[in-house]
Amino acid sequence: MPSAPQTYRYQVVDVFSQRPLEGNPLAVFLEGSALDEATMQNIARELNLSETVFILPPTDPGFAARLRIFTPRREVAFAGHPTVGASFLLLREGIVPEDSEAFVLEEKAGPIPVRVEKGSRPLIWLTTPPIESGQTFDHELCAKALGLSSDDLLPCEPQLMSAGNAFVFAGLKSKDAVDRAWLDMGGIAMLAFPNPHPNGVFVFAPTPEGAYSRMFAPEHGIAEDPATGSATGPLAAYMMRHDLVPHTGGTRFISEQGTKMGRRSILHIQIQGERGINGIEVGGYVTPLIQAEMQL
Repeated sequence: MPSAPQTYRYQVVDVFSQRPLEGNPLAVFLEGSALDEATMQNIARELNLSETVFILPPTDPGFAARLRIFTPRREVAFAGHPTVGASFLLLREGIVPEDSEAFVLEEKAGPIPVRVEKGSRPLIWLTTPPIESGQTFDHELCAKALGLSSDDLLPCEPQLMSAGNAFVFAGLKSKDAVDRAWLDMGGIAMLAFPNPHPNGVFVFAPTPEGAYSRMFAPEHGIAEDPATGSATGPLAAYMMRHDLVPHTGGTRFISEQGTKMGRRSILHIQIQGERGINGIEVGGYVTPLIQAEMQL
């Protein structure tokens, strides 16, 4: 006789939002140890969210927990909204003491420091991994790939940047241009990305509050991502490099993302030290939404 199905508990939270049904939805499996890698990937494909995260015991007792993070198509070494969402549930479920102000998570990209800003609800901050800069891209080519005119782009060259995950950053002149942008597989082919391909293309327009943003990742099964925490640290570095935001220590601003697709997300950014020399933090609120079980 076939064995009885096993039941696995998970939760869905909306990350980078204080309101349900906005922000970036995330599935969190609090007890991931019983699942192998292939099953984790199949679950992520089944749920079809931008990412699904599985929490495991850390390999080093100095870490609070170990995270494995999957898009519908592959595992990633680091991602922002799974880190923030998982941290929120680790605190709420008492896996990390609820009064903790800081702890460290173990991810494939390395240790990720987390800071908790107390308030009526916690604001969860992560420290972005070290940021690396890559090749630049032609204005005209990027404009065509995004379905835009070259006049829609800012003078600064689009550039590949990474903090664990690589993205091409393209600055646009207005929110309207950001809303008109679109990237499909034809646009990906036009850009002739180097190998390995970046995770996606991130477009933004500077605003008085910081940035108005969108991110496209069709190669990874994500036509558009409501909120991309792993891209937000490099976004801040790119904007500082081109004097699009203040870059003094203590500067704080936001990236509004996902609004065009009806999933408004607010990603908070904190610059630590001149030009982020002491780190760039990305923070957000989390709204719990669903508690569920999966039988396999």
